[in-house]
Amino acid sequence: MRNPLNSKITGIQPSGIRKFFDIVSEMKDAISLGVGEPDFDTPWHIREEGIHSLERGRTFYTSNSGLKELRDEITRYIKRKYNVDYNPVTETLVTVGGSEAIDMALRVMLDPGDEVLVPQPSYVSYVPCTIMAGGTPVPIELEEKDEFRLTPEKLQEKITPKTKVLVLPFPNNPTGAIMEKEDLEKIIPIIEEHDLFVITDEIYSELSYKGTPSSIIEFPGMRERTVYINGFSKAYAMTGWRLGYCCGPQIIMQQILKLHQFAIMCAPTTSQYAATEALKNGDDDVAKMRESYNERRRYLVTRLREMGMECFEPYGAFYVFPSIKRFNMSSEEFATRLLQEEKVALVPGTAFGDCGEGFLRISYAYSLQDLKKALDRIEKFVSRLK
Repeated sequence: MRNPLNSKITGIQPSGIRKFFDIVSEMKDAISLGVGEPDFDTPWHIREEGIHSLERGRTFYTSNSGLKELRDEITRYIKRKYNVDYNPVTETLVTVGGSEAIDMALRVMLDPGDEVLVPQPSYVSYVPCTIMAGGTPVPIELEEKDEFRLTPEKLQEKITPKTKVLVLPFPNNPTGAIMEKEDLEKIIPIIEEHDLFVITDEIYSELSYKGTPSSIIEFPGMRERTVYINGFSKAYAMTGWRLGYCCGPQIIMQQILKLHQFAIMCAPTTSQYAATEALKNGDDDVAKMRESYNERRRYLVTRLREMGMECFEPYGAFYVFPSIKRFNMSSEEFATRLLQEEKVALVPGTAFGDCGEGFLRISYAYSLQDLKKALDRIEKFVSRLK
């Protein structure tokens, strides 16, 4: 029989995040700090709006682009946050999570052989989505000494005549790194000089613990060459609702809409009504959750440093990325032994790129009680390694 599979797809490795999650789900009394999913319930008024939409029989397709009311709220949100205008009709699209937006943006922008710069460590989807779109991913290896920020020097050295797109994954999963206004200002001249396009994934933008976050779309000339991606999973604790969105220049968004029409049709209707309520009345919910995450963040960094694990201070998302290089073992070995000996699941840094070797991702999207119990077990494990 002829091979029924596509070689490009079979050559892509499964996500390294899920491996330890699958193991811990079968292990009694194990604690997982490996999944980036808020432990909060979706706020009640948001859930209630979804329920009411069902009760009112709003169970039909929306337009391909999404509910007009939701797109209006999305553009108002971006306007009040960044003072940037998008047309809700021609420049805004509601997607099935931010992940769909990443995939579609890459597919409509890349021709075979085009190179995509992917700062790493970073979210696991950028590289495989680039490959599936026919592009060539080019990792930019970020370093702890730079607080895992993208520097102009590191950007410049990876650009070739084939470079077309730069991914900006900040606030960052897994490191918690952010790019402040002055950081973005330094890379913009390079983007313009080489006529690059940008995909800015800002799914964690509401979870920033160091002043007001900046976006590259705020800067003159950047809105015209950027696809802005965001969603509801992290900020509003709506992971299972599977809803995101993207905004960008009409010339790009027309093609993303066409792809979305054929592949998806439209995002879930119930989720769209709930998300509209989230944007209208969810700011206080986000602030309360952010305050709780910040308390956990400070606790984790302090405890890890007290037990002798080096950990730079992250100011975004809900992850810390401690170094384990002093223990002379790989990230995979450390994580495996910790799970076997103390029943705590963390994610090896290598799940987010080769330069993640020597680090672990710890999510603090868990209760402080669970974090304390897990850190006690980690401390016992580390004390045996010294």
